Amino acid sequence: MSSTPWIVVGALVVTTFLIKGTGSLVMGDRELPAWFPRFVEHLTPALLAVLVVTQLVGSAGAHGMTFDARLAGFAAALVAWRLKAPVPAIVLIAAASTAGVRALGIG
Repeated sequence: MSSTPWIVVGALVVTTFLIKGTGSLVMGDRELPAWFPRFVEHLTPALLAVLVVTQLVGSAGAHGMTFDARLAGFAAALVAWRLKAPVPAIVLIAAASTAGVRALGIG
């Protein structure tokens, strides 16, 4: 088994601690600006959306974006969520629709 993934995980842990420590050292006992909590509040969903979109239609090399069965599963999950289905049902609906599209050979 290669140790490279564990080296990457370790480097990320150390980097995270350094970033958090640096923020505390720089800010000290000062208050954050009033606009900062609102900024962070809006930044979190935006970053999550970017991660979801890049996983759904990420680049396929020279061919541009990829549209496959995962997109159908996401759309089904979104509809179930908007209909206020419970989370376990949303997951099952997304998995079933993704599997169905793959079984039909569409995506």
